[in-house]
Amino acid sequence: MLTREIDQSLYESYSDDIPLILKRIYAARGVSESQLSMALPGLLKPNFDQLNIALELLEKCLLEDKQILIVGDFDADGATASAVAIKALRLMGAKHVDFLVPNRFKHGYGLSPEIVKEAKRDKEPDLIITVDNGISSNEGAELARSLDIDVIITDHHLPPNELPNANAIINPNLRGCDFPSKNLAGVGVCFYLFSSLKTYLTKQGYFEKNNIQNPDLRTLLDLVALGTVADVVKLDQNNRILVNEGIKRIREKRCSKGILAILELTKRPVESLQASDLGFTVAPRINAAGRLSDISQGIRCLLSDDMNDARRYAQTLEEFNIKRRKEQTRMQDEALAIVEDQAIDKSEFAIVLYDESWHEGVVGIVAGKLKETYQCPSAVFAKADSVLKGSIRSIPDVHIKDLLDLVDRENPGLIEKFGGHAMAAGLTINPDNFKQFKGAFTEAITKHLKGTKPIIELLTDGSLDSAEITLKNAELLRQASPWGQGFEEPIFYGNFELVEQRIVGEKHLKCNLKLQGTNSVLEGIAFFQEKLDSKKVRAAYKLNVNSFRGNESLQLMIESIESSLDSKPPIVK
Repeated sequence: MLTREIDQSLYESYSDDIPLILKRIYAARGVSESQLSMALPGLLKPNFDQLNIALELLEKCLLEDKQILIVGDFDADGATASAVAIKALRLMGAKHVDFLVPNRFKHGYGLSPEIVKEAKRDKEPDLIITVDNGISSNEGAELARSLDIDVIITDHHLPPNELPNANAIINPNLRGCDFPSKNLAGVGVCFYLFSSLKTYLTKQGYFEKNNIQNPDLRTLLDLVALGTVADVVKLDQNNRILVNEGIKRIREKRCSKGILAILELTKRPVESLQASDLGFTVAPRINAAGRLSDISQGIRCLLSDDMNDARRYAQTLEEFNIKRRKEQTRMQDEALAIVEDQAIDKSEFAIVLYDESWHEGVVGIVAGKLKETYQCPSAVFAKADSVLKGSIRSIPDVHIKDLLDLVDRENPGLIEKFGGHAMAAGLTINPDNFKQFKGAFTEAITKHLKGTKPIIELLTDGSLDSAEITLKNAELLRQASPWGQGFEEPIFYGNFELVEQRIVGEKHLKCNLKLQGTNSVLEGIAFFQEKLDSKKVRAAYKLNVNSFRGNESLQLMIESIESSLDSKPPIVK
């Protein structure tokens, strides 16, 4: 367990109207007071490379009633980006706009030649717009252009050395792109394209000439918030503005009927919705369709204008999610058993597993579980026709996309294709190459870490005294949201006496804790935690506002709990 260092000069620079506990939190995250503003006009300006080319092409397609096809990705970021693109285009008068999402098991990822052929055959598009994919789809883009289909790529993934032959590419991570934030999710890039299109068309007098109401694209921010949180991108100020505005709209029920239907089904109170509810409740149900079947069910749920239709789609997504959880539990149990049976030597640095019965759509979640359990990069593979498809989840010390680049360069032909970013990647290999890949991958990580496995410890914001552990401070932290990747929700630690404990829901620990040296008894809950033998414990926790039947109370959401060591965690600089 480590404690964040507070930037004292930042702390002292904040105005007096910022509460002390928030000054401490913000100063530990290196955030200046100007960066705390969540006002929508504070969004960065859309100075993307090739933006004007895309806008002129889109205007032409709208004026000439061209067939426009959105090609998305099979996760929540891709689903929300698809819904944003379709809704935006319809608001701008597009009469012929449709979507097609690659089937994970049939087409693979991105604008593949297979999905282009299917699009040409079934949809006959004049323009394909990719959302949350396409930056590595060189073959697919080339085929589309040869078939007289124009292509606009919107993506946020890291570009390869050779870019696709698209009419325009909108991606903040293009080399030389001046857009200041490189952290947009796919849905964020898509939103920027269409908000830019609205501005462009307004200047051209398009809406007035065509008797179309000037669209309010803020109505799409609920979808932008969902996709941004789901894709776990860094919540810099720009992303926090997008997420904050979207959450406000959902709380006011001015949002997608599909989001409301999922929240209703899962009994999540809309009025007090947090970013974590999007990440842990809504997104997994959208993702479940893409993992086990076809993400188009999730897109249709998000596009529904009728609440009854949305409820039907939400129920279908819930059924997918139940199946996904069962499959995930089976695969995780099997994977953990395999690792426990292995002699732990180089496996301390990397885990690489494959089983013929495992499901291709769930390997990423299982890799994530292994990474969390063993604190090392983990790759999990499943059979997909004649190849193995794998997902890798990494740790902060290993940029996994760069490492795969290295493995690929040193072992030509070993990896058929791969892509990703610092913490996650996907790849395809020949089944005959599994053993060789496992060796090369493990060796590369061991070498990169110089034979020393990094100790990954929980990062906290220090301890609180009893006067600070209050419902008021929990409410302050809730109002300071959205929290997320790169702007982590505060975790505190303390030494407690375990007064009472019981298991609820078969696997969660509910307890009463007395803060050491005080008479202050607090209610806490630790998920997936067994009872403890020791009465003296150290707990890392979040301050949470627990709402029940209209009453609000303080609850400690316990992140970790163990026998007390009675020593302070070191400060991390």
